Amino acid sequence: MSEFEPYNGMPATKVAAAWRKSSYSNSQGNCVEFAGMADGSVAVRNSRDPHGPALLYTRAEIEAMISGIKDGEFDDLLG
Repeated sequence: MSEFEPYNGMPATKVAAAWRKSSYSNSQGNCVEFAGMADGSVAVRNSRDPHGPALLYTRAEIEAMISGIKDGEFDDLLG
């Protein structure tokens, strides 16, 4: 595997993409950040650990997650 080829668990600082977070995130850094990758996949990192590992998901996986969030499938996780 090339050092430039993205992989799960790679340092988020090595992800060659622009990180974005929701406007709903608060000033305490309690958010998850996303970055679109050149191959169409999406990288995810914890904003409290921006140098930590990045997790990579396929576009289909992210679409399924966002659809579930929009449909309220995870609302019970908020209490």
